[in-house]
Amino acid sequence: MLKRWIATGALALCYTTALSALAQQKTSDAEGHAWWQHAVFYEVYPRSFADSNDDGVGDLNGIGSKLDYLRDLGVDAIWITPCFPSPQVDFGYDVSDYEAIDPMYGTMKDFDHLVAEAKKRNIRVLLDFVVNHTSDQHKWFQDSKSSKTAEHRDWYIWRDGRGPGQPPNNWLSTFGLSAWKLDLETNQYYYHYFYPQQPDLNWRNPAVEKAMLDVTRFWYKRGVAGFRLDAVDSLFEDEKLTDNPVLPGTDKFGRPNMDEKYNKKLPEVHDVMRKLRSTANEYGSVLIGETWTSDVNELKDYYGEKNDELQLPMDLMMTGFTGLSANQYRKHIGALDASGQWPVYVITNHDIVRSYTRYADGVHNDNIAKMLAAMYLTLRGTVVMYYGEEIGMENNDPKSKEEVQDPIGKLGWPEEKGRDGERTPMQWNDSANAGFSKAKPWLPVPPSYKTHNVASERKDVNSVLSFYRQLLTMRHKEPALLEGSYIPLNGDDPNVFAYIRRYQDEAILVVLNMSAKDQKVQFDLSSLGFSMPKLSVLLTDVYKPMTGIADGLPMEPYAVFIAKISQASAGK
Repeated sequence: MLKRWIATGALALCYTTALSALAQQKTSDAEGHAWWQHAVFYEVYPRSFADSNDDGVGDLNGIGSKLDYLRDLGVDAIWITPCFPSPQVDFGYDVSDYEAIDPMYGTMKDFDHLVAEAKKRNIRVLLDFVVNHTSDQHKWFQDSKSSKTAEHRDWYIWRDGRGPGQPPNNWLSTFGLSAWKLDLETNQYYYHYFYPQQPDLNWRNPAVEKAMLDVTRFWYKRGVAGFRLDAVDSLFEDEKLTDNPVLPGTDKFGRPNMDEKYNKKLPEVHDVMRKLRSTANEYGSVLIGETWTSDVNELKDYYGEKNDELQLPMDLMMTGFTGLSANQYRKHIGALDASGQWPVYVITNHDIVRSYTRYADGVHNDNIAKMLAAMYLTLRGTVVMYYGEEIGMENNDPKSKEEVQDPIGKLGWPEEKGRDGERTPMQWNDSANAGFSKAKPWLPVPPSYKTHNVASERKDVNSVLSFYRQLLTMRHKEPALLEGSYIPLNGDDPNVFAYIRRYQDEAILVVLNMSAKDQKVQFDLSSLGFSMPKLSVLLTDVYKPMTGIADGLPMEPYAVFIAKISQASAGK
């Protein structure tokens, strides 16, 4: 009897495992679209999202407590910035153990619970994979620096100096220091593109490659749906350590400007992306890339010639736009659409001043936030939101050097204030600490939390949050927004950005006033088959009465107008 029970149990276990594997491999919907193409991704900075144990720092259980909010908002996947064990020199981007959870965020049991609860709500969980470097406290580096013959010595970049007190070359860390640090025990320098406490891994060592690919498998098997890959540009360095060319002028730290041609964007980066992608494919997972590029052609490289690298290399170019120019957005988005790839739109994240602050004019701040949302949530492609963006959170930059926690700000103050301002706690309500924690938060919340918070904005039909929720609902259900082609309109209008998303017999018109003045927008849609266009409004914050599209569409400053287009019957 016992043997029969054991055999039956073993068979059931194999069946369950097989079903689990099949479920994990389900990577497309009924129409054959990859799940990530239609997904809305939401970046969570765990220190700042929700604090479940009232110690002033957010945690995994805090994220779990807000899953219903994220589901109702319209989020399909969350990307959690590093929650691995870390000395927190760079707030988690200095990883000391890739296969564990930092106690400040909880336990592995908490993580597994979060993944399970998210799955119940059809929300996938992605992690941030720091591929370029580890913490200097990681066991690999601790062994590496122990002697020149250590097992892990060649897992990092060690070199002799040019002479006494002279580093191997002129490379600079992006965080305001030399890129080389002398280890007094072995009298060699190690390379660090970021802080000295973040030594770069040697990806030319096959053992490093294997270990890092195995890290991804460890998390895929725990139900992680993919990774955002950190700092992929800097994975390789010129083996000859050729000096970088020095350029005119100085950087924000007062150092000479430098063309980083010998320690960034080397061709070997793409070999690693292909191997990471191949491993992700085994589990039906997705890779999002932190891909800083200067033009669309450069961005295309990260997809791979055979679409075998990153599924979602982020277009971060729009985060550098200094104003709201319809022509600039029209040109850039047109180039992306014409590239033949699947775009990935981002307007802010944990390293970038919040879009609400970047574009605010002090008068139309909420309207501008809605207008930007309407733009990147109605374009063809995938979007990556940043927590708090949906409620109009603004930066709360430090007011003095003593307040700064980000080491970048400590090194570069006052020209460089650091990234604390865009990482402040999520604003849940108008109670103390914005409802984030009963304890003093690790960063202060801005005064705007009294008006811009989830609880208040849920009750206000005209709030930024209400607008986002309507937009996301529309995005998920309208085939033209999911699958439609992108057709730009009014191509020479410097103030208004307008386009049509068209799919089969459906067409949706999107009109965005990117100026602080009233505009009257004229359209001729006859070439698209709409000689007598009829509009059915889907979403708008235009309040002036319409007299029909033929007479021009009245648009208030930074207004949004989204409508379905159909052909009116003759005589109507």
